[in-house]
Amino acid sequence: MDKFAGFPEGKTHYTPIPDLFFQQLLPNIEHPGELKLTLYIFYFFGQSEGAFRFIRRADIKNDASFLKGLAENIEKADPILDEALDLALERGTLLSAGLEIGGIKEICYFLNSPRGRAAVRAIQSGQWKITDPLPTKEEISYPNIFQLYEKTIGPLSPIIAEELGEAQDAFPDEWITEAFRIAVDKDKRSWRYVLAILDRWQREGYHGRKEKSEDRRSSPEARRRYIEGEFSEHIEH
Repeated sequence: MDKFAGFPEGKTHYTPIPDLFFQQLLPNIEHPGELKLTLYIFYFFGQSEGAFRFIRRADIKNDASFLKGLAENIEKADPILDEALDLALERGTLLSAGLEIGGIKEICYFLNSPRGRAAVRAIQSGQWKITDPLPTKEEISYPNIFQLYEKTIGPLSPIIAEELGEAQDAFPDEWITEAFRIAVDKDKRSWRYVLAILDRWQREGYHGRKEKSEDRRSSPEARRRYIEGEFSEHIEH
């Protein structure tokens, strides 16, 4: 067993998991592979982009550290992964649909959430098709944090440059770009304001372009917008 060194000091990324997982899924999942897969799905979708998020078997197979958690080698992990996927589908945690991606028919797995169900219906009715290969996260380009600061706030100082470097290591590029956009939209061109947005997303979950000025729990309308935002993939309503 590899001993865990503990959670580090400073900023740490978080993965949101709905309460229903702990209330209805966790007490009933007996297969270790299914449990690990279910948790991994939440993590994967939390790192993904786009309105409809799905995962393919190949995506899971590309994560060597996850496969190592299923079995001591890839050959032994394959049947465990297949069984875990079958169990998650049978339980209803996941939904699946065949989708042609870049000319290749793929089985895509969706979380059984409002968005996931809508995506499967769209695929089955022929309303959703993907004609180009999916970009990897490395292929998605964002401006770097120093360019964003100089463009939206002003000249860099040595102290600010050091803080920006720490933030670039701590937060995803998409978050940083979106936080600067919000600061500009609200005419709050301050690094402290941008950093406060990033810190809040780290605590509460990132919901991208649906970000509003009011607290998302402060009113029924704010709550509705939160439910319909980027993280609705993880919220039942």
